[in-house]
Amino acid sequence: MTDFLSVRDISADDFSTIVDLAIEIKRDPAPWSDKLKGKTLGMIFQKTSTRTRFSFEAGMTQLGGHAIFAQAQHTQIGIADMTDEGKVISRYVDLIMARMVANRDLVALAEGSEVPVINGCDERYHPAQALTDLVTIKEALGRTEDIKIVYVGIANNVSNSLSMASVYSKARFVLCVPEFDPPAVDEEQLDILQASGRYEQIDDLAAAMKDADVVYTDTWINMEYFDDPVFAEEKKRRIKTFKPYQVNEALLKLSGRRTLVMHCLPAHKGYEVNKTVLYHPDSVVFDQAENRLHAQKALMLWLLGEC
Repeated sequence: MTDFLSVRDISADDFSTIVDLAIEIKRDPAPWSDKLKGKTLGMIFQKTSTRTRFSFEAGMTQLGGHAIFAQAQHTQIGIADMTDEGKVISRYVDLIMARMVANRDLVALAEGSEVPVINGCDERYHPAQALTDLVTIKEALGRTEDIKIVYVGIANNVSNSLSMASVYSKARFVLCVPEFDPPAVDEEQLDILQASGRYEQIDDLAAAMKDADVVYTDTWINMEYFDDPVFAEEKKRRIKTFKPYQVNEALLKLSGRRTLVMHCLPAHKGYEVNKTVLYHPDSVVFDQAENRLHAQKALMLWLLGEC
């Protein structure tokens, strides 16, 4: 049994297999329409969600299965022992996808589970998003090998997973950020990335963006804190710090070539990305969002041995 709590939970070869399967399913979904007939996905959310919830639930339905949606506050999660909850829930379903606030809770849930567990996003990793991102890049550019992917803004759970997925896919990953979101720091993974020969941290935006095939950004402030008055001073500080890293027309010109724009959404327009670039002809942001569906279908099939 394999979990997908981080990209590193599976091999690079298996990651590439799932990417290719997602593209195949998107091209011709009919042969897969009953592959998970009689299977149930349990979906647990401690945080709000649009893309993760819709893509997993619709994906399971389109594969012939059924999904159960549960907001954590409407369950005993947070009251009962997390490992025990994982063990109990896994007796009812064939697969669990959980979006948790803390990675430690996700790990505890998976330790108890008797079925595969997928990380639907926590403060350290977002591997299902990274899988989607590489699907989108390969679909748009025809390959991933030696594609230069530049991530700008704040290093966080999304960049953690995207960097590892990029290295797995033989792309070149450049991180250009003024700081890391503290909960997302993963020193062990940074060592792995730096040893790969496909990962760089570059401080200068112009140098980082030169010949970029893809530029990727994410919100500078976690969604749950954006309008939180307690976070107001930190929000003000971050906006000042990260404003030079906004993805806009001036930044795109630094690449000197056509550069795809990517964002995992939802976007704060006028902050990490401006409105015109979000809807630019070279933006694949909404293709990226759609591909959550196909990538999630491929991931579930692979985890359940149905491909």
